[in-house]
Amino acid sequence: MLAVVALSCAREKTPALQTGDLIFVGYAADSSAKEGSMDEAIVSATGNLEVGGAAVNMVHVAIVEVDSIGVWIIDATRSRGVDRYPLDTFLLNNSGRRGNVVFSVMRMKDNSLGDEWIARAKAFIGEPYDNLFLPDNGAMYCSELVRESFRSASGEYLLEDKPMNFKGPDGEFPKFWIELFKDSGMEIPQGVRGTNPQDMSHSTRLCYPGITIH
Repeated sequence: MLAVVALSCAREKTPALQTGDLIFVGYAADSSAKEGSMDEAIVSATGNLEVGGAAVNMVHVAIVEVDSIGVWIIDATRSRGVDRYPLDTFLLNNSGRRGNVVFSVMRMKDNSLGDEWIARAKAFIGEPYDNLFLPDNGAMYCSELVRESFRSASGEYLLEDKPMNFKGPDGEFPKFWIELFKDSGMEIPQGVRGTNPQDMSHSTRLCYPGITIH
């Protein structure tokens, strides 16, 4: 059930979630996102990742915080904006996605700045979700939150951005994007630099810690 999309981390006897881990949410090969949904539009634009011979597409990413009370998630969603809440709530919310949902835990190869990344992510709590996928506009989408939070000690980005693609395999924009940006009164920001969970899951800075989430 867990997608392995990067090199394995140092082997642990009892793998456990750590502060600074990332949980990617995707669709397995034998399922599909709801027709006309944002998930379907993301899947169409970002393509599939081959994992063990099966196609998986990551559509969401969240940051893990572990403290003395429990395990928490910090992420950006359309329903909550940027928020912090229990892992169990996150899993329950995402299990409602249509089809066979895949949860993939990834970890930075150097996770020593995890507490700093969490502190930076918490500073964004309360910001609205960025439906327009634009940089520096006072709102955040999920992978943007991760990129802005995960920086080096000197403030440099650790996860790359690239020109964004909103077009499907046929070269056309999915209906969801056309209607969303039409209602917003702006052009689809094709080519604007940004991030998405699928590309982020490919980062060579990430590794697989051997944790399975059901």
